[in-house]
Amino acid sequence: MGKRVRRSIEEPLRGDALSYAERWFGEDRGLITCWELGRKTAVTKPELALQARKGQLPQLGWKGGIPVERPKYSWRWGSLSYLAEWQGLRGEDLDIDLLVEREVTCSRTGIRVIFTGDRAKLGVAEQAD
Repeated sequence: MGKRVRRSIEEPLRGDALSYAERWFGEDRGLITCWELGRKTAVTKPELALQARKGQLPQLGWKGGIPVERPKYSWRWGSLSYLAEWQGLRGEDLDIDLLVEREVTCSRTGIRVIFTGDRAKLGVAEQAD
């Protein structure tokens, strides 16, 4: 799959066709699964999808969302898993370069989030192989 993970919003959800290991530990690092989760959430929580389409960064299951009460910081790190879920929630194609950090500013708070694949920046310990 290379350095970039892409998937069209026109493609159907994969369902249960893949094993847990294939969904989370494949070449895409689970980003397609996160994006599909965002697509599903958009159907079950349309108000959350609307917030995302407005450029807000609501709290989801990954590091990157902004709490409802405005934090005192002006920027923070976010995970690529959050970015993938957010793209799905917005109804966008999945398009993430694994080697490039992407910055998004929350339209509600003005807080910048820098999405990265660098686990050390996210404060996540590396797993032993």
